[in-house]
Amino acid sequence: MTNNYYDVAYDLEKALRQSNEYAELKKLYDEVNGDPSSKSMFENFRDIQLKLQQKQMQGEEITQEEVEQAQKSVALVQQHDKISKLMESEQRMSMMIQELNKIIMKPLEELYGSTEQ
Repeated sequence: MTNNYYDVAYDLEKALRQSNEYAELKKLYDEVNGDPSSKSMFENFRDIQLKLQQKQMQGEEITQEEVEQAQKSVALVQQHDKISKLMESEQRMSMMIQELNKIIMKPLEELYGSTEQ
């Protein structure tokens, strides 16, 4: 029996786009982007987050000043109702994708054995 794995992957993508989790995420994302001050605050938060991730991936040291700036940015967005809800929704969607990834990786884990114990 031949499976077209790409068709299955595209079906999964379609299912994700039609899920309640994605609909909620999109609604909240549109709300944040529809409000100029929320959008600016969220973009600033994401920029700081991405810069720190890039430095980390390149093995560069993150300064205390950058850590403090990131902490202030996190505290600010957590106090903003729309952005806070968006981040919670992003987290739920991310967890769902992680669970799907575990399912997809199961054959390799069974073959090679799990490294988690």
